[in-house]
Amino acid sequence: MLSLITILVSSYTWAQEAKKPSKDAPVFTQFSYQGDDRIYKENPLQPDEFYTPILQGCYPDPSITRKGNDYYLVNSSFAMFPGVPIFHSNDLVNWKQIGHVLDRPSQLKVQDSGISAGVYAPDIKYNKNNDTFYMITTQFSGGMGNIVVKTKDPAKGWSDPIKLQFDGIDPSLFFDDNGKAYVVHNDAPPKGKALYEGHRVIKIWEYDVQNDQVVPGTDKIIVNGGTDISQKPIWIEAPHIYKKNGRYYLMCAQGGTGDNHSEVIFVSDSVTGPYLPAKNNPILTQRYFPKNRPNKMDWTGHADLTEGPDGKYYAVFLGIRPNEKDRVNTGRETFLLPVDWSGEFPVFQNGLVPLKPKLKTPAGAKNQTGQNGFFPNGNFTFTDNFTAKTLDYRWIGMRGPREEFISTSKKGLQITPFAKSIKEVAPISALFQRQQHNAFTATVNLNYVPKSEEDLAGIACYQSEKFNYVLGITKKGKDSYLVLAKTEKGETSILGSEKIDAHKPVQLQVVAQGDNYRFNYATGNQDFKNIGGTVSGDILSTNVAGGFTGALIGLYATSANDIRP
Repeated sequence: MLSLITILVSSYTWAQEAKKPSKDAPVFTQFSYQGDDRIYKENPLQPDEFYTPILQGCYPDPSITRKGNDYYLVNSSFAMFPGVPIFHSNDLVNWKQIGHVLDRPSQLKVQDSGISAGVYAPDIKYNKNNDTFYMITTQFSGGMGNIVVKTKDPAKGWSDPIKLQFDGIDPSLFFDDNGKAYVVHNDAPPKGKALYEGHRVIKIWEYDVQNDQVVPGTDKIIVNGGTDISQKPIWIEAPHIYKKNGRYYLMCAQGGTGDNHSEVIFVSDSVTGPYLPAKNNPILTQRYFPKNRPNKMDWTGHADLTEGPDGKYYAVFLGIRPNEKDRVNTGRETFLLPVDWSGEFPVFQNGLVPLKPKLKTPAGAKNQTGQNGFFPNGNFTFTDNFTAKTLDYRWIGMRGPREEFISTSKKGLQITPFAKSIKEVAPISALFQRQQHNAFTATVNLNYVPKSEEDLAGIACYQSEKFNYVLGITKKGKDSYLVLAKTEKGETSILGSEKIDAHKPVQLQVVAQGDNYRFNYATGNQDFKNIGGTVSGDILSTNVAGGFTGALIGLYATSANDIRP
């Protein structure tokens, strides 16, 4: 394992290689993001309640582990950089982001990854046998494959990746009481044995803790197809093993990560099987309910269990909150439910009825979300003047370190533009945060005078390199112009342009009300003016753009602009 000193030296080295800011580079100040979802206005919290999802916006595929009174939660991050956001809690209600697991180029090689490639389905586990935390995941990029990193303290950095010698996806570790360890994961059936589209298996391997490798030849299929292969179940994945009362429980997602998503469970007297499915599967799903139900939450699955501070069980899992046109702009989010495990199998409380937005706090917990450094939820406001010495963890780059193009000072955030546009599958000079509401307003001040038509800076709504909106300042002839462009399926069209005086600070704004997005601007002390009219948010939705991410809001600059007023 890398020592903390090695990690810090490595981080310092690549940070020092960042480009020096240019005096002509755009400066962003006074960023504000305000959520305005109806569901939270109609369901105000009582003193003993908190909201689920606990992490709003694109925080999918949650995994959770516990050491004493400390809980740690991680999420998929795909091509975002840094990768695998990690959160800490003592009560499952209040969460603080303590960083990212994969925060160095030596750990995260996504420089040529499409937005929905990169890092999938991380699993975090604490091994009490050697007092070590592990994060195992699949990195679909950079020749990485399945990898594991580890640490004694999740708040102090993680080792460089160890590449693991097996195929498949969604690996998860299990540490037994006797010191033995295992990896379970999704894989293809043996060659020539696939019976239908989506037929997958769950495999188990012995894991050598001393050398951090699976033991060759120990692989075994423990689930073929799913709960009942005669019904042709698809995409059995995201496996986790738990031990309770001397028996082994295997919990998996089944049905694919969309409308048919669900969570199922199996049991065995031996860690290597045979595993028998519970008769009451699925134990979590939203697929049985009317599509037009109010306050719809859907796509639930990909769950992980933990014992709460009150001695009861809880599960984190992914789900979505679509807008009024059933589009998924906020992406797959992290939800939480209490779980009754007083019988043989865990029962998700209200996991088989339409989800509600509020939960009762566990005994002894007080809701402090949005206060004292805890992550906010509900209709919160996030503001950033970019004058702090360290950047808020919510800000991420795409395919490369933020430090290579940003600098912060009393003046604000300066972005030194790359000669790459937002449409390229490459590191881009854009700083993103997640869209966390279906209704929101995002505003930022921009000081920027473009020097040529290749220069542009502004605000972006980004689903992927092929689906996005850009509202930015560029140059045409001797004049500065504000231009709104839409990129759909990789093709860009101009929706509006206005000649402006770029020597004055400009405010840029995005206002979304469900599927309706409006892009506005203001100069000086004037009121906001719209540009381009009301446009559809459809291209920012997962079910139009495809892939696995939610929409991002970006502060963007480029010296390779192809948007012409």
